[in-house]
Amino acid sequence: MCSGRKDSFNLVKLIEFSLMNFKILRTISLLLLVSSFSPLANADSNWIDVRSQLEHSIDSIEGDVRISHGDIVKQISQMFPDKGSEIQLYCRSGGRAGIAMSALREAGYTNVSNAGGIDQARRKRRLSE
Repeated sequence: MCSGRKDSFNLVKLIEFSLMNFKILRTISLLLLVSSFSPLANADSNWIDVRSQLEHSIDSIEGDVRISHGDIVKQISQMFPDKGSEIQLYCRSGGRAGIAMSALREAGYTNVSNAGGIDQARRKRRLSE
């Protein structure tokens, strides 16, 4: 192959390689853009319902885990071994969530909050009933 053809061949390969990388980059950029507008994009918190099974069966927030406040430390330590995990607790009015929050803090969890009642948790997350 003469030098001119070889240079043209290399240039074509370089262009093909660049276009392929551009398409990959464009796809990644679009995915990042779309995911940043997703409702789950800001779902850094782990929302835990500490109400009873009966209360949860009557009214619940889809996707949230239910753990009785008395079992909170055991269950959370299995689910979230990182004691810096962001955990938002709620119940009917905030009372049991406060008890659960104290227990988790005593167990070494540092990023635990009492979101109050289930209706307050919905409002904080801009969810409708």
